[in-house]
Amino acid sequence: MISAVLIASAATLAAPAAGVLGHRRLKRAAGARILRIDTPNGIDEQGFVRIGGIEQWISIRGEDRDNPVMLEIHGGPGSSNSIYGPRTRAWEKHFTIVRWDMRGTGKTLGRSGADGQGELSFARMYEDAVEVTEHVRARMGVAQVVLVANSFGSTFGLRLARQYPDRYSAYVGTDQNIHDGGLDDSARRALLARLRAAGKRKELAAVEEMGADPRTWTAEQHAAYAKIVATTDPLTFRTMKSVVMKSLWFSPLHSLGELGILGKGMKLSERILPATAGFDDWADGTDFELPFFVFQGDRDVLTPTDRARRYFDDVHAPVKEFALIEDASHFASFLHPDRFLDLMLTKVRPVVTGRRRDGGRRRDGGR
Repeated sequence: MISAVLIASAATLAAPAAGVLGHRRLKRAAGARILRIDTPNGIDEQGFVRIGGIEQWISIRGEDRDNPVMLEIHGGPGSSNSIYGPRTRAWEKHFTIVRWDMRGTGKTLGRSGADGQGELSFARMYEDAVEVTEHVRARMGVAQVVLVANSFGSTFGLRLARQYPDRYSAYVGTDQNIHDGGLDDSARRALLARLRAAGKRKELAAVEEMGADPRTWTAEQHAAYAKIVATTDPLTFRTMKSVVMKSLWFSPLHSLGELGILGKGMKLSERILPATAGFDDWADGTDFELPFFVFQGDRDVLTPTDRARRYFDDVHAPVKEFALIEDASHFASFLHPDRFLDLMLTKVRPVVTGRRRDGGRRRDGGR
């Protein structure tokens, strides 16, 4: 949902001054040291796997292969989570983290270029996610993985969790994106009020021109709306600069050329947005046959917290829990990775392993 916010910045970062390049080199080296895994039972694999007929990049990392396996579905569309590796390094002590660049994203895009991405559609990428799940289960020798989906990735995540509860030990949504068939325009009305109060006439006119029904918007309008939301909300904009852009710029896994590819991928992937605007998660179902968690920033304006909470309240699941990450808007898990990890350890891991953090087995089976 925030791809347009990053494109111009990624392009700008590709041609900096020599001094800035030197600083980047030092920070990337430090990040590479943080990422090093040398535990006896650890795993650190990165490479390309043939998924959906094309080569797609998958990373599997963790300090202990016996830990629960956590498959991330990134947002955007087109926003790779691989840039956050140093920020989320502590997660890999307790989970084996699988990160995947979807078709049209990051290293997958760089592998075969825009013309080699095949069909860029929600349906095709959903089938890719199913295939990635099967690859990870086979590679790690596990029956189930923890499905963690953030932002636009949670649009895939809800559907995967509903359709394949046998393949996932739990669903965790963060920056949870809830579609309601375009019926609720409260977030848009709140944005209009904020723009009026701030005297943002240009942005106000642009949002008013789009109209109230996102099902009628073009891909460009969806991207423009997300950009206006993010850049006119102080907390979201600060997070973009301090977390997202810094992680992108200092990523040990990405060369300067790949920064440009990341930006191109975000623009390329916007085309799938209009097809999802009419989705209705309530109509699709609120019954889940697996543990269901939502960990949301308490001030998220891009994927509104109150809408995520309303959907969660209607969910029926064997176990369910909703938790707020305080002082966070969008990108809550990456702004406060320690708080997100604590939620994963106290809420999710005991359920999927059947054990408390002290190693004792729970009599209630983890509920």
